[in-house]
Amino acid sequence: MGKLNVRNGTPVGSEHLCKSCVWCQYTRGYRETDVLVICTNTSPNLKVPFPVHECSEYEDKAKPDWEQMKKLAIEVAPTRTSRKTAGFRIAEVSAPVRRVFPDADEDGDEDEEVARLL
Repeated sequence: MGKLNVRNGTPVGSEHLCKSCVWCQYTRGYRETDVLVICTNTSPNLKVPFPVHECSEYEDKAKPDWEQMKKLAIEVAPTRTSRKTAGFRIAEVSAPVRRVFPDADEDGDEDEEVARLL
């Protein structure tokens, strides 16, 4: 039997999206049901009683912010490109070469010899 594909169905699994969010306070107890999730992005802070699958204000806490990226960035100095690279040069425009056959006969042997050479 083939695999069924259901659109907008119930998502599989029950991991909280809030677990990896910047705005979340995630507290877990000893039992599997002992979970307290508080969203600190709302005012007043909101207790979330169910596993969140999708959130419009989600911000991944593993992703660095702008200040952290600026601190980790390596400054790259621009290089001079006006110098020619050794071993390379601009190709010159060339004209097609005409072949001249000095011993061509008048009875049409020239066409056969050109066709044979090409």
